Amino acid sequence: SVVLTGIGTVLADDPALNVRLAGASRQPLRVVLDSALRAPVAARMFQREGPALILVSSALADLEARCAPYAGHGVRVEAVAPAAAGGLDLSAVLARLAALEANEVWVEAGAQLAGALLAQQLVDELVLYLAPCLLGPGALPLAQLPKLADLDQRVALQYHEVTRVGED
Repeated sequence: SVVLTGIGTVLADDPALNVRLAGASRQPLRVVLDSALRAPVAARMFQREGPALILVSSALADLEARCAPYAGHGVRVEAVAPAAAGGLDLSAVLARLAALEANEVWVEAGAQLAGALLAQQLVDELVLYLAPCLLGPGALPLAQLPKLADLDQRVALQYHEVTRVGED
């Protein structure tokens, strides 16, 4: 399995993206989408047991030289096609992960990557953990989606299960 995130989340939150359950026998492939290779070599996700992969833009110059510091930490860096609007082509990203036999891709990311995956209809299932509180207009959005011209353009979802976990 794969845990996928974007460079914005790595820079803002420095997530570990590892399984921390007692008795866990294996770790997922931790993947960061980082078109310009800005991820710090010292990021927590690269310091944990298990494999890590950075996917960068194939248009990035001097890729081989820039990858050397990551190899010393056991982190692979691979190039995929860039998207026309910048960033990475998400279909190419998912095709590469499929080639690596990733049958499950869990995304733990911010609004930009989450919104792009939803807008391009590349999401099979959405698992949300919601706290019972409202943060107001300054809070970060769940997903950055394009503005709707009419309600028919909305992302329509269906409930499959709702489970309360703790008090928050």
